[in-house]
Amino acid sequence: MNKSVAAITLGCKLNFAESSAILDDLCKKGWRISTKEENADLVIIHTCAVTKKAEQKCRQKIRALIRKNPDARIAVIGCYSQLHPDSLSSIDGIDLILGSNDKFQIELYNNVAEETPRKTIVRVTPAKTLESIYPGYSLPAQASKERTRAFLKIQDGCDYGCSYCTIPLVRGQSRSIPFGEIIERATLLASSGYREIVLTGVNTGDYHSGHIKLCDLLRQLEKIDISRIRISSIEPDIVDHELISLVAGSKKIVPHFHIPLQSGSDLILRAMRRRYDTALYSQKVQQAVESIAECAIGADVMVGFPGETEDDFLLGYRFIEELPLAYLHVFSCSIRPGTPLARQIDNHERTPVAPKEIARRYRELVELGQRKEAAFKARSVGKERMVLFENSKSLPQGLQQCSGYTRNYLKVLVESHDRTQIQSLRGNELPVFIDALDENLNLKGRVLS
Repeated sequence: MNKSVAAITLGCKLNFAESSAILDDLCKKGWRISTKEENADLVIIHTCAVTKKAEQKCRQKIRALIRKNPDARIAVIGCYSQLHPDSLSSIDGIDLILGSNDKFQIELYNNVAEETPRKTIVRVTPAKTLESIYPGYSLPAQASKERTRAFLKIQDGCDYGCSYCTIPLVRGQSRSIPFGEIIERATLLASSGYREIVLTGVNTGDYHSGHIKLCDLLRQLEKIDISRIRISSIEPDIVDHELISLVAGSKKIVPHFHIPLQSGSDLILRAMRRRYDTALYSQKVQQAVESIAECAIGADVMVGFPGETEDDFLLGYRFIEELPLAYLHVFSCSIRPGTPLARQIDNHERTPVAPKEIARRYRELVELGQRKEAAFKARSVGKERMVLFENSKSLPQGLQQCSGYTRNYLKVLVESHDRTQIQSLRGNELPVFIDALDENLNLKGRVLS
């Protein structure tokens, strides 16, 4: 077989890790990876269904690809396939529809590539019956354009049951990759040239393999020859003294947490069925920033949850304003079919917020997030930071630029007219003096010799 395959991945870091693992398995079966989907024999579209907007983007991408490469076999996989396989079946040109676990059945890709005449194959195992867990990891560095940061899946699914969330419907119950498999894969990623490993999952902090939990896993990963270990996201109820102390004393686990907040109103948090209140969230954030030097903490915040009053919003706004956060990821509530929240709306138990109000609240929180981001980044100006360089590009008038990230996940730009010098930075972790924060909130600096 000398057929080519390309992957288009939408959504979260976990999707990216899983896409890479699928491509790696296909390579072992004789497939050749193509970087251009318009020329590939098979194109895999890994979908997201977290919001209505995400689903719309998936449909647009699918239809655009079918127009661009009508001869390709098209496999649509992941969360949207799991949630709405019938909707996808109505789109002409899709050959394979695979759900959250079915997407790892590599033989189905081989079958659809050889199917004549073409017909749509659908494989979607109900989420409530999902028990197996499949790997997700970045391609070996030699085969990847990204040679600094690798994603490594350690967990899938979620048992938390938040009222608005589709995760239990599309990824099933919480389950973890066996400890030994993670250590083996992390060792391979490090030996292939990666400098940083990002641990990913739906509820990463809920990792457990036998008696081994997240902190036990982190301690073992520290023994691997890797410069940085990053946790992609972690729930506030799991951020405890043990984890904070471990990160504070580690030379490898980076001082960066993404801790979802969702709302700064206790009434709304209860309606969301979150497992904490604002007092607990504030306590965990304060403990982290006080214990861990230069710790950056980001948060997800939802606006427009049904029943959110102006008082709820203002209470949450003031709460967030007082928190020592480095950045915000703000998004509007999307009522997803099949969730407890959708049933409450159908039963008139909760009232949707007017779209104009949602848009205003969204803008106000985005502006607050920008101010917090600027204030946090400004603390690095005039200081030396270790930067792991990732990407380089050419700018107008012969200027060259290389970008990378500090340990606490601040993007830093270094510019020069020396193309060779800029390209030599990629893949290296180097000391950089931060000179300025520009009007676009970009940190700019120079490499110290």
